[in-house]
Amino acid sequence: MPTEGTDFGIPIDLAGRIGLVTGAASGLGRATALCLARAGADLALVDLDGEGLAATAREMEGMGRTARPLVFDIADPRQCEAAVAETVAAFGALDALCNVAGIMAFHHSHEMCVEDWQRILDVNLSGPFHLIRAAIPHLLARDGAVVNVASSAAFVGEAYAAAYCASKAGLVQLTRALAMEYVHAPIRINAVAPGGMVTNIARSLRIPEGADRELIRRYSGLRGQVEVEEVARLIALLCSDAGRGFHGACLNIDKGITAG
Repeated sequence: MPTEGTDFGIPIDLAGRIGLVTGAASGLGRATALCLARAGADLALVDLDGEGLAATAREMEGMGRTARPLVFDIADPRQCEAAVAETVAAFGALDALCNVAGIMAFHHSHEMCVEDWQRILDVNLSGPFHLIRAAIPHLLARDGAVVNVASSAAFVGEAYAAAYCASKAGLVQLTRALAMEYVHAPIRINAVAPGGMVTNIARSLRIPEGADRELIRRYSGLRGQVEVEEVARLIALLCSDAGRGFHGACLNIDKGITAG
């Protein structure tokens, strides 16, 4: 039985469910994996950081759950396909795909190299699509769910983050387009859009020389940062039967950044 009773006042029970979580070595991905595990799910964990994956897996196993760490680069379509295939081979099914992995970097746009632009789009937008494409046949067989992690940057222009904003806005529209395409099928496809969080991405950000810090403060939020555990619980809700009413939704959890 799951050890986590309710979140948002709603029971979340994922006992017997199989999930795949990207970015599971740290930050929101790790928090999501542990939240799903507490609710009863067994998981494939995908990331480039093998040591971080092993640490997440050990914590899951301490809860009595099964974890399969998979070191893959989701920027590569073939590795996306392999991640889904190995998940199904290991567990026999797939109930939930959580596209959490993401990258961000600040640049003066006129100085940004093509390789940096492409890498951000590959990880944040193309990778989720290729994972979803590979996962859909398995999710259809189980009335499954997809949860994509977008960002408040999908809705608010952020100076020095053009590639990140474009990738996350694209992910929101990808979510909506797929939701409409599969509106009559036994699958739910949703997104969450957090504001700033304390993660490895945030800690490693470097403001470009000469950047206007007042422009950055405009989208930093007046109520502070969102806790990763709060976002993880929302993802778990959307993966569970308690979230069956959501399809094609993007739920903003940003402490008011996109309110005005």
